[in-house]
Amino acid sequence: MTESTAKKTVAPTESTERKTVVERASDLSDEVRESAETGLQTAREAVRTFVDTVEEAVPALVDPSLRKKVVDAALDMARTLGTAQSEFLRSAARSASESLTPGRHTTE
Repeated sequence: MTESTAKKTVAPTESTERKTVVERASDLSDEVRESAETGLQTAREAVRTFVDTVEEAVPALVDPSLRKKVVDAALDMARTLGTAQSEFLRSAARSASESLTPGRHTTE
């Protein structure tokens, strides 16, 4: 008798499919986190550039409280945009994770 060297293909089981879904959801969460971090870093850089521009454009002789008011408004805007981006990314990740969960959207 000769021994067969052919590899057996194994059909995926429910547990291996779940593991794959869990891994994909985990990867998605990591991607969302990285995207949020990148977005926040970009916002910080934009605010720094804005502050530098205000410092150059508005002469030192102008009332410092006016420059502070403009910079504070820009910081508030950056915080609001960063919060909105983070909430959107979390919501998108949650929705994607729910749609990847086996049995969540099936009808019986």
